[in-house]
Amino acid sequence: MKNKKGIRSPLFYVGDKYKLMPQLKELFPEVINNYYDVFCGGGSASINVKANHYYLNDIDSYVIKLHKWINKNSSEIELLIKKQYDLINKYNLSHSEFGLNTQIENLKLKFKKTYFSKYNKENYSKLRDDFNDDQENMHLLYLLLVYGFNHMIRFNKNGLFNLPVGNVDWNKNVTKALKDYAIWVENSNEITYSSIDFEAFVNNYKIEKDDFLYFDPPYLITFSDYNKLWNETEEKRLYQLLDELDSKGIKWGLSNMLNHKGKENSLLSEWAQKYNEYSINSNYISRFDNSIKEDSKEIFVTNYSK
Repeated sequence: MKNKKGIRSPLFYVGDKYKLMPQLKELFPEVINNYYDVFCGGGSASINVKANHYYLNDIDSYVIKLHKWINKNSSEIELLIKKQYDLINKYNLSHSEFGLNTQIENLKLKFKKTYFSKYNKENYSKLRDDFNDDQENMHLLYLLLVYGFNHMIRFNKNGLFNLPVGNVDWNKNVTKALKDYAIWVENSNEITYSSIDFEAFVNNYKIEKDDFLYFDPPYLITFSDYNKLWNETEEKRLYQLLDELDSKGIKWGLSNMLNHKGKENSLLSEWAQKYNEYSINSNYISRFDNSIKEDSKEIFVTNYSK
């Protein structure tokens, strides 16, 4: 399972931290008893870390439902994958893991960047409608995540899943990611999932000296569907929590964006001065903003020295 970019989560958040984990792990404590992934998203920051007990939290309840679903089926992951294959066939979606049919090959010649979306659009809409009639069906939700635009999970104000089809499909990376997640589950002593506010999550536990909390919050100076509810009030509440943890001698690490498109997170810049700050090479697309490129500066802040 070794990978120079880290192991990727099967939830495929855009810009998930798996590419950065080799850098970040060098800055994590060497020994971790309980590992708290406070804004876990796809969970790559947990999958790539060794700990005795993992606690994964995300405010998006459907993200956590998917984590629990894969976890529950980890001992029979091949059966879960087969069920997904059967659904792909049922909905007549593309499945490039096993090649492209003639129709897709022809679409590829005409629509070089959107051939999957052209092929899957109508059947994806049927899949989406079926899920909206049965929103506890994680088999359907996972297919929507795989085939949806930017692998996102998005609902409208009426509670209906409304993400359009993407130019993506089920390829060998999806199958591998599911198997890798299952291996992580099977090799882990204990994994606990929750979907609550970040501060409530941290305050739920008696955190001790060999524990570690990793924070990867929405970025204040970027914008996307993922962080539209994040603002300066939330940012300050997070900093206050981190200060309180520091006063108790509890180790934590924070990933965040310091500069982006000419903007600076001045709150972060000022607050981070009292801690240890490391630059992270993150020439990638963020899970919170698909426009993050080379002009952005990501940092990792810790309250301990390496």
